[in-house]
Amino acid sequence: MRAINNQSLLVQLVQGAAVALGSLLALSAQAAAPGITGPAFALSAAATRISQPNGKSVYAWGYGCSATPAGYAPALNVTPACPAAQLPGPTLIVTEGQLVTVTLTNNLPAAVGNTSILFPGFTVTTGGTGTPGVLTQEAPNAATCLTAGCNTVTYTFTATTPGTHSYYSGTQGDLQVEMGMYGALIVLPSTPPTACDGGIAAQNVAAKAQSGEGDYRLAHAAYDHPASCYDREYLFQFSEMDDNVHTQAEQQVLADQAKATGCTSPTGCLVVATEPYVPGYFLVNGRSMPDDMDPNYAPQYPSQPYNGNPHMHPGELTLVRIIGQGRWQHPFHEHANHVRVLARDGNMLTSGANGTGALAGPLMFTTTTTPGMTMDGIFYWTGKGLNWDVFGHAAGILNQDPNSSTFKTVDVCIPDANGYYTGWNPADGSYNVAVASAPNYFEWCGDHTKALEKNPTGQVASGGPMTLPDPNIVKNGSWYAGSPYLGGEATGRAVGATPIPPAGTVANSPSSEAGYAYMWHSHNEREITTDNVFPGGMMMMMLVDPRAFAIDETN
Repeated sequence: MRAINNQSLLVQLVQGAAVALGSLLALSAQAAAPGITGPAFALSAAATRISQPNGKSVYAWGYGCSATPAGYAPALNVTPACPAAQLPGPTLIVTEGQLVTVTLTNNLPAAVGNTSILFPGFTVTTGGTGTPGVLTQEAPNAATCLTAGCNTVTYTFTATTPGTHSYYSGTQGDLQVEMGMYGALIVLPSTPPTACDGGIAAQNVAAKAQSGEGDYRLAHAAYDHPASCYDREYLFQFSEMDDNVHTQAEQQVLADQAKATGCTSPTGCLVVATEPYVPGYFLVNGRSMPDDMDPNYAPQYPSQPYNGNPHMHPGELTLVRIIGQGRWQHPFHEHANHVRVLARDGNMLTSGANGTGALAGPLMFTTTTTPGMTMDGIFYWTGKGLNWDVFGHAAGILNQDPNSSTFKTVDVCIPDANGYYTGWNPADGSYNVAVASAPNYFEWCGDHTKALEKNPTGQVASGGPMTLPDPNIVKNGSWYAGSPYLGGEATGRAVGATPIPPAGTVANSPSSEAGYAYMWHSHNEREITTDNVFPGGMMMMMLVDPRAFAIDETN
């Protein structure tokens, strides 16, 4: 999918739809992977309801908090919440080497019976008043307890492996996991490499500060490895849902609750057919598109607190944490670049033993999420190789000189040793911090001033790789596809009688994001629908904006 202007995104999604999705994208906030901090967690398992974009309310089960968490991370400018049940469960954030304790209280309906949690990849010991299960110690249902508080079990393990991990029910997994009983565990490295505190990593942090952005990373690196530094991070948990299974479970629970004497069996009293399995809902962090692009902790989704709304600047290393939480594989495609896989299931893919040596993970066109598997990868976008100046520079146009408070007739793109405009002087390893505030920070200088159009109708320069149509004869107004240049100030560089984009359109506002929107979505086309209606399901947008636009990660 080619780069398009954010404000006109809907044209690319569905022609003629009457939803101002472009405005939604501009107003939505982004955030790093939100969760609760440990190392001690008090979780509950309970019933809840989740909403879908088609207006349907679906009965579900989930993990939540049975007590106020020790804290929330990252520290956002929003009031976070951890209800008694949510989907997915709370993201548990700990540090490598910590002794983690999770106390689970079973508050599910009596007809469900026992429940539990598995922590794959860790050596777990159990305690409390639980009862042995097939895979792990289970928390009895309160209906089968003889004493108060006997519906709990405690799991203890050492967070030995950094990276992204999953947790999920180990009891009647075909039903309980389908109903929503799963979540993420993020283990931060205990000794992040010092390389992540200097060089280009530090310069990117300086660039954030120059535009007034905060630093919402959980850590400076994903692993104890110098090649795992990152600038932003997002967590994506992919799952699917067959609402027929959920309807059966709800009806049988209600029928049991209507009895004078309800279920008292440890294995529960539900007889729910989980096959044939025909999911109609495909979820990213418990939400479907476009709901997944609303802010984290949005009040309209009390049991679905996490969004899926990535956002970045050119040159940033974006860490994507991916978990397959359902029964199906999901071939998720991140448009605009491949993803360099760092690790699977918390194990770094390197040329040496025990996570040492150079990175050896593949570049993935599609990050297929196998059920139960986790993946950490780096997504990177710079505009390199597009074969035109994505910032719309042209000789003689007034551009801001980062070393001066005035505008000068200059074209500033001094390549560093890697060819990017970062202010790095390879001779002495120093950085010109002033460059971090330049609108074209991290521009690929090899394409600087290179024209986009071969036969322009009035736009910047000529001789480029393509010919754009005259904007007077294509879709105008708020539906216009927008500027091919990155940044609000780039629209002012268009010249001639018919500039790109046309004057007076929503897309022509220099104060707007004026970035590129890339569709991130499942390559299984059915999975980008909600109950067979497009667009929906496993779809989101990666928004790439210039440094001049401050990305809001406060919620």
